[in-house]
Amino acid sequence: MFTGLVREIGTVRSLEGGRLVIETSITAELGDSIAVDGVCLTVVATEGGTLAFDAVPETLSRTSLGELAAGAGVNLEPALSVGDALGGHYVQGHVDGVGTYRGVADGLHWFDAPPEIARYVVEKGSIAVQGTSLTVAASDDTGFAVALIPHTLEVTTLGRLAPGARVNLEADVLAKYVEKLTRRV
Repeated sequence: MFTGLVREIGTVRSLEGGRLVIETSITAELGDSIAVDGVCLTVVATEGGTLAFDAVPETLSRTSLGELAAGAGVNLEPALSVGDALGGHYVQGHVDGVGTYRGVADGLHWFDAPPEIARYVVEKGSIAVQGTSLTVAASDDTGFAVALIPHTLEVTTLGRLAPGARVNLEADVLAKYVEKLTRRV
């Protein structure tokens, strides 16, 4: 489990045959979980300031990770430990789908989301974009907007997005449970 509070921006060293290697100052042990752009991955190797992960074809096809190239920045967050502060919202690292960065309008950053994710988006609700916990400021028929403060733009990859960039989206897990519990059979 994660909070969506990005610890640092790592740099992709390589992605070959599903093995993703990232340069980072984060220390981790084999088997630890790290959210990489919002995707929960398991550390399979550590060496000289790098962490390595195996991303299976399912993960690469359902997220934006398969598009990563050497030199790309990625948001990194280690999994919560017992006693850690919860400053964002509950983020599982189970990406629901990939959306697209639309751009900035009236000071808000807009994202297009597939209908299967957009149905969970509510104003003042939570959503994770590239693993970053955000509050929805507005929505329309095809997506949602968030207000990003300068700090968030600086310490995450969100400040580097260009219109058309694909982003990992995870809807608030509470919305998914509410839907399931209230669905008429």
